[in-house]
Amino acid sequence: MLTPKKSLGQHFLRSPKALKDIIESSNLLENDVVLEIGPGEGVLTEKLLETGACVVAVEKDDRAYEFLLDLFKAGKNRGNLTLVHGDILEVDISKYLKIRGKFQVIANIPYYITGILIRKLLTEEPRPSAMTLLVQKEVAERIVAKDGKESLLSLSVKAYGNPRIISTVKKGSFTPPPKVDSAIIRIENIGPHKAGGYEENFWKITKKAFNAKRKTLFGSIKEFFIDPEKVFKICGVEQKARPETIPLEKWINLSKEVIPS
Repeated sequence: MLTPKKSLGQHFLRSPKALKDIIESSNLLENDVVLEIGPGEGVLTEKLLETGACVVAVEKDDRAYEFLLDLFKAGKNRGNLTLVHGDILEVDISKYLKIRGKFQVIANIPYYITGILIRKLLTEEPRPSAMTLLVQKEVAERIVAKDGKESLLSLSVKAYGNPRIISTVKKGSFTPPPKVDSAIIRIENIGPHKAGGYEENFWKITKKAFNAKRKTLFGSIKEFFIDPEKVFKICGVEQKARPETIPLEKWINLSKEVIPS
């Protein structure tokens, strides 16, 4: 057994139900390719291998890497496991995944890198077809906009795929218990940015709008349009609207009207 490292944000999952929910929601078939991030003690890794999937597991912790090498060296599914020693934010995953084609990301990720990691996985090639992630419950709810209010995070995820919450995982399901509850989130149908050739415009106006949330949407982004009143009318957006009330589709429509750089 490993002692979790606080500096790496390690919280080892102990809940059989959570593991079952992760596996079942991922709809894995034999020989499907999975990227697992931070396998730790290998509890989820073992369940993934039992499905017949081919797993590429990236582990930063020296101790955990050695532990995993020893744990799986004689297993019957060892041939389906590729252990990579490194930081997922620095490792070139294309080296291990590009030749394999379609793959999913399934992981209990360190919470302190959630935002940057999701962004990396969605925006860089090779891009997964789906992701099943264990994240803080509050973050999961923000991604799906459970309260009906969009954020830059929710729009950033929805621009590439379709997120939904699978289940809540209580903090007592981990060792050591984190300070908050967690949730399993599934992001499916991941592909290129839904704004297509207007992706740059999309980021330009959404970032400007959410950095000036106290302003109306019209007040914060009108500079990007030749005739902002007309653009807002065409796109069906009220001039007094706040950025959190605007759905993805209307952001994409607004992106198409931005003055070319």
